[in-house]
Amino acid sequence: MILLSYKGKENLILPSFAYVKIIDFLTKGMHMEALDIVSDWKKGKFQPVYWLEGEEPYAIDKVTEYAEQFLLSEDQRAFNLSVFYGKDSRIEDVLNACRRYPMFADRQVVIIKEAQLLKDLDRLEGYITQPLASTIFVVAHKDKKLDGRSRLSKVLKTHAVVVTTRKLYDNELPEWVGELIHSKGLEIRSKALHMLVNHIGNDLQRIENELDKLRINLEGRKQIDEDDIERFIGISKEFNVFELQSAIVQRDASAALNILNYFSSNPKAGPIQLILPTLFGFFSKLYVAFASPSRDEQSLGALLGIRPFMTRQYIQAMQRYDFREVEKALILLERYNVMSVGVGRGDADDAALMKELLLKMMIKD
Repeated sequence: MILLSYKGKENLILPSFAYVKIIDFLTKGMHMEALDIVSDWKKGKFQPVYWLEGEEPYAIDKVTEYAEQFLLSEDQRAFNLSVFYGKDSRIEDVLNACRRYPMFADRQVVIIKEAQLLKDLDRLEGYITQPLASTIFVVAHKDKKLDGRSRLSKVLKTHAVVVTTRKLYDNELPEWVGELIHSKGLEIRSKALHMLVNHIGNDLQRIENELDKLRINLEGRKQIDEDDIERFIGISKEFNVFELQSAIVQRDASAALNILNYFSSNPKAGPIQLILPTLFGFFSKLYVAFASPSRDEQSLGALLGIRPFMTRQYIQAMQRYDFREVEKALILLERYNVMSVGVGRGDADDAALMKELLLKMMIKD
């Protein structure tokens, strides 16, 4: 921890270098407004009200955590930090805390976590229009954004710093996770990266938790490979959704059925709710790839919005499937997705549905 004197004001507390790297990284390509907030805080620039909302909690949590841990020194936090949880708090107590003056410091910090659960949230309007300059008020409103037609939303637009987060798209996840890994001083093999992303999906905090666990178990090594993913996260390097997709690309029905048999015995390794969206995403991009006049990695990467090396499997697939077969696969995936939730599936279990689907996709008419 480092103390920094900023323009004659009281010392600001800065996090360790490792935490700075994570904070600087957290919004790369995703939530630049959140990064701007932290950047301003490091420079000693503060606004009275910060409203963090949206469906992606990761950036909201990181900015809130920074405010809680690093805007005040440890001694100042004892008197000048108030943290409320929406479900357990009253709006009157929040407002009273915001209107209180700091003790032995130039500013105080008031934070509401899980603000979407706080009753009478609209009563914040009065304070937000006339906030106390010595209070930094941070509101973490997760899962959704305010109704833009509400009075509170309109007040926030003119009297607060507002950040709205969104979930990362599937095609953004590999690059985002790769950058996160790099920010932690690690590297990862391409296959291991896809195993990790395909298994965990869009839960960014869980991804970071798993990476932190991996870093401890690497015992000083910097390279993450498939064996590490299998051993420390519990994802089989031979039987996973990434390998299933590869078998489908190769039209290797025997390998695909072996993987499905493993999933049948280990349901958590490959639930149908994970497999179908993954395959639909792949074949959707493959459908788009056929529109490209060029089949080189750079051109396809630009068209599909992915890194060039990630296009190799699409190039292989275009050598084994024609455009009509890709259309057929997308129709089948949509149909079996409906069946997977119980519509017209009869007595077939998930394993039977998947085997039937893959055989229809892979065997030529």
